This record gives sequence, structure tokens and C-alpha cells, in this order.
Amino acid sequence: MAALLVLLLGVALAFLLDLVTGPSSLPVLDGLRALLGLGELTPALEVIVWQVRLPQALLALLVGGALALAGAEMQTTLNNPLASPFTLGVSSAASLGAALAIVLGLGVPGVPASWILSGNAFLFAFGSVLLLQFLARLRGTGVETLVLFGIALVFTFNALVALIQYVASQEALQQLVFWNLGSLARASWEKILVAALVLALVLPFSLAASWQMTALRLGSDRAYSFGVNVGRLRFLSLFRASLLAATAVAFVGTIGFVGLVGPHLARLLVGEDHRFFLPASVLCGALVMSLASVASKTLVPGALLPVGIVTSLIGVPFFVVLIFARPERG
Repeated sequence: MAALLVLLLGVALAFLLDLVTGPSSLPVLDGLRALLGLGELTPALEVIVWQVRLPQALLALLVGGALALAGAEMQTTLNNPLASPFTLGVSSAASLGAALAIVLGLGVPGVPASWILSGNAFLFAFGSVLLLQFLARLRGTGVETLVLFGIALVFTFNALVALIQYVASQEALQQLVFWNLGSLARASWEKILVAALVLALVLPFSLAASWQMTALRLGSDRAYSFGVNVGRLRFLSLFRASLLAATAVAFVGTIGFVGLVGPHLARLLVGEDHRFFLPASVLCGALVMSLASVASKTLVPGALLPVGIVTSLIGVPFFVVLIFARPERG
């Protein structure tokens, strides 16, 4: 519990740092006053805080928490410490949906024009996991086949995206490349509301299944002996993870490694008990994403880097260390 409180404090400090960081300098006290509504704000300061920085800072917390929670559930469900929300092709499927919207103008009928890109990305990302579940049930095999199907879909989606890029105009190609880099620049209060609603709906169900997930960490046979319906647990867990990841990717594009790094940091702090591991994963993901947002605004003076680049720069060294730290199996 103490670790969760420390993480919560760290998230609050990172959020405040993200709020006051940017091309226009903003003292911490002014940022706090603007956030709490204390005193009069100049028109310029009001625009900077309430229309630019605050939506981006809040979306960073929500996206980081959603990706890390999805990664935590996937690592347990697939019994794979290197699993993340994109292991099963969620990111590649979202890129295909985005490519269809940006290059070909294809979208879900009835969806407003401002939501076509996010709607396509969400639909394809969420549908990819449902397709994997269907294929796995037809094959009647375990998580290994699920991962193999996911790898096959990754290559398929990437090939289709490359084909669309080949026929795209220069302007559409630039938009698609920028989307794939991952950015918080498209943050809006509507997206924050949707992301918060999805996370608030999914998290209670994840916590309700925490003891079953902890049992699954002991192995499928042990979980069966405790009365856990492993097949149903895996289906619901992957369903929740795909919903979280699809929502996050639809709003900010491809954000790598947060779903991998967040759960491992949480595991180091609180262990494998999912009653604490899942909330800690949410907080660690939010912390990593918020710090990445700060770094994206400070690494190159006068430039705003896509946050997906920063998370990859953070995640790749961690990923390599994780691979070398894994014990060899004879």
C-alpha cells in the first residue's frame, strides 16, 4: 500500500511538471493557481493551460494507465513477460484503420468527420483481437497458437499499410507517418472523457478478477485446481486489454513500450499479487507516459517531439536489459 501511495505522489508531481513544461515558460505556482482556479488568468495563459497543456497532460495519464493495465493483463494471460498490448497486432491493426481513413477516406458510416480517424483505428484494433479469439477457438489450442496468429496478423497488417503508403499522396503519407509516430497533440476534452470512461469501466472488472489472475500466475493446472475457468478468464482478460489498447491507440497513435515497461516496474515494486499489481501498473504507466510527455518537450529546445519516439527511446534499453535478465531455460 505504501508503494501505491508513493506512485500516486509521483504521478501527481509528473502531471504538474508536464503542465508547466513547454515552449512558453510557466512557473509552477502559476500552473497551480491556473489549475485550481485561484486568481485571474490572462487570456494567453488561459489558452495555454486549459486548451493546450491540460488536455495533453490528462490524456498522457489516461493513455499510459490504459496501456500499462492492458500490458499487465496480457503478460499474465499469455504467461509471457515480454507481452504487451501490441503483441497480438493491436498497433498494426490500428495503423491499417488509420491508413484507410487518411489515404482513402474510408470510415465507419455515420461517424462524424472529426472522429473518422480515431473510429477507424479503434474498430480495426479491437476487431483484430476478436478475430484472434475466433481463430484460436477454431483451432482449439492455447496461448502459444494465439501469439503465433498474432504475429501472422502483424505482418499482414504491416504489408497492407505499406501497400496503402505506396499509393498515397505526399500529403496523406506525411499525415500517416506522423500518426504512426504517436503524439498527444490531438488531445481534446472529448477524447479525455472517452478514455477516462473506458478506463473507469474496465478497471473494476480487472480488479474483480485479481485473485483469479494471481492464481493463473501459478500455472493453468493450479488455477484449474482452485476452481478458475481459465479459458473464460483468458477471453475476458484479452477482451479488456484489447478495449484499453484500442482506445489508447485510436487517440494518440502508436505508443510503444509503455505497456511493457509499466507492468514490470509495478512488479518490481509490489510483486505478483494482482490486488496491488494491477493498480500499480496503472500508476506506473501513467508516470512513464507523463515523464515521456515532459521529455518530448525538453529534449530538443524549441521542438515538440512525438511522444511515441520518446517512449521507444525509454523502452528499448529496458527491453534489452529485460531479455538479458531472463533466466535461461535448459
